Amino acid sequence: MQKKNIFIIAVAAAIACSFVMLCKTNDKKDIPIVAIANYGPLPDLELSIKGIKEELTEQGFIENETVKYEISSINFDHSLISQTATNLKSYNPRVMIVISTPIAQFAKGKIQDIPLVFHAITDPVAAGLLKDKDRSNGNVTGSSDLQNLDIVLTFAKSILPRSKTVGLLCLTSDDNDATLANMMKEAAPKIGLSVLVIPVEQARDIPIRMQGFKEKVDFIYVGASGLHAAMPTIASEAQKMNIPVFDSEDQSVRNGFALASFGVNYESIGRNTGKLVAKLLKETDIKNLPPVYPTAQEHRCFVNKKQAEKYGINIPENAEIVG
Repeated sequence: MQKKNIFIIAVAAAIACSFVMLCKTNDKKDIPIVAIANYGPLPDLELSIKGIKEELTEQGFIENETVKYEISSINFDHSLISQTATNLKSYNPRVMIVISTPIAQFAKGKIQDIPLVFHAITDPVAAGLLKDKDRSNGNVTGSSDLQNLDIVLTFAKSILPRSKTVGLLCLTSDDNDATLANMMKEAAPKIGLSVLVIPVEQARDIPIRMQGFKEKVDFIYVGASGLHAAMPTIASEAQKMNIPVFDSEDQSVRNGFALASFGVNYESIGRNTGKLVAKLLKETDIKNLPPVYPTAQEHRCFVNKKQAEKYGINIPENAEIVG
């Protein structure tokens, strides 16, 4: 009799355990998935993802408890965009974050049944993602990393007052770069600068293309671009020609590649994206979610101490000294 009771208790316990496991499995299935299609392992994009997750956590979406992330990167290889987007879509995410112009453009053309939140797009209208810069378009909205080049160039001119020409590399395959070049040509004359834009088809062409800057520019600016992956090469070639480099993000300054940066805080831009995603997860209609652009307060200034000494410049009071 005792053995029979033990058997019954064991069976009951097994059933109870199976029921609990089934409930947990069902709970897991009910957790909304946020898919993130990343461009590559760039410092500013890693900060962006950090900001996205932090904002969602503050909004009550705890990773692996109330939200799950599926993150894939194309590692700067455009041929992997289709495969990456298709794979992420197979997880049936509630929202897909598409980082960089080429990924966002592909997703907009191929994915209409999932809300798409673009990230790190300079001009979403020029990129064909939006029809109106202040309105969502179909299943697309997002967070821009639009730089205020008036502020950036004024800062550069303040520490290099004799400068007359700024150099800009332009990745021909990235609409962000074309937009940046146009913005630069519009902003530079306001403070007495001219612009020399040199197109780059592939990163491996940078050393040759940069020779076009020699004795023709006073500094080089690197904006939000796929060219960031080649910052060590850009810095190396610029140093050979004794040309200071300004960057849109601070990691290059910290690494000693750039003299200074005055750009958007990508962690803050990530938080802007996170706020949009949180609203979508809370069932807000994407039609009621206009895109977000960085404020002046979301720009930060950094100067590399060693490079400042090398070029004999005075560090502005509003700059953070690194290196």
